[in-house]
Amino acid sequence: MIDPNDEAAIAAQLGREPRAIHAVGHRCPCGNPDVVTTEPRLPNGTPFPTTFYLTCPRAASRIGTLEGSGLMKEMQDRLGEDPELAAAYAAAHESYLAFRGALATESGHDVPEIEGISAGGMPDRVKCLHVLAGQSLAMGRGVNPLGDEVLDLLGEWWEPGPCV
Repeated sequence: MIDPNDEAAIAAQLGREPRAIHAVGHRCPCGNPDVVTTEPRLPNGTPFPTTFYLTCPRAASRIGTLEGSGLMKEMQDRLGEDPELAAAYAAAHESYLAFRGALATESGHDVPEIEGISAGGMPDRVKCLHVLAGQSLAMGRGVNPLGDEVLDLLGEWWEPGPCV
């Protein structure tokens, strides 16, 4: 069960009621949730591959600025040029799938529609920096190299105080 205070903070962050939250995946240094782990199937039955959902609007806004800067294309190009980076990114994809698989088993969900599909463009594309940062926050640094880079570029988004 999600603590009602966390659920209220997440709803305020998103500007809507959250769906299919399994747990708080990471807390911002301010104490609020900033990533939630979500069930692999929404309550209405829709498959939902985004296991690590970034909820902090301040971090999300900064990531949006990074996406607008062309960072995704630069990262995508590097994946094609750097075999070590590509291998580490593919391993992040596998970690994502393993985490979601364990979550599906724990929560009693069978979601064959998204089997082998992670999020954020993994394993060979860069399509959503929010997902990559969410994975790095929830699973820890060292799992997703591009997510770690995004976190490094974000700076201390929590410094002005809680987002909600």
